[in-house]
Amino acid sequence: MYRLIYHLETGAVDKTLKLHVCTSCIVCYNVLVGRNKVMPLMLISACLVGIKCRYDGKSQCNKLACKLVQEGRAIPVCPEQLGGLSTPRVPCEIKGTDGKAVLQGLAKVVSKDGEDVTSSFVLGAMETLKLADLAGIKQAILKDNSPSCGSRMIHDGSFTGSKKPGMGVTAALLEGKGILILTERDL
Repeated sequence: MYRLIYHLETGAVDKTLKLHVCTSCIVCYNVLVGRNKVMPLMLISACLVGIKCRYDGKSQCNKLACKLVQEGRAIPVCPEQLGGLSTPRVPCEIKGTDGKAVLQGLAKVVSKDGEDVTSSFVLGAMETLKLADLAGIKQAILKDNSPSCGSRMIHDGSFTGSKKPGMGVTAALLEGKGILILTERDL
């Protein structure tokens, strides 16, 4: 598989470097060759690229997000699935302030039927961070309003559709580790 290599100084494109790309060696995206470097890789919420992983079994496909994945510049990830939750699943919201409080043990993530799913959300966030560390990722585009991925707004915990400012569990963990968090509105 060939990936575009962008020259850091001139912006020229070199298609001659062959890179082996697979899920077990995703770090190969960050190979340096002389003054050529593969464009920075980022994480992106899988639901934004057409993967049906939302709680309702649907996606919210964004054309620009899809283009980033097609160009090899983004890795799709669903923290809720990485945490062991099924798709579809009962809607979940943060009871308490936000994802930062969940990570501190001061708030919980609960499903609409009252089940405490905090451990699944924390596990999914930690697995997402492992992937980011493995690939040297410094930024992520995450689906806002999500109890995992929301970075500006999340649902308020009442299951009425009301939202409040705050971060989801994964967004809070990644941001706390220095990863720049963007939303689909930033595309």
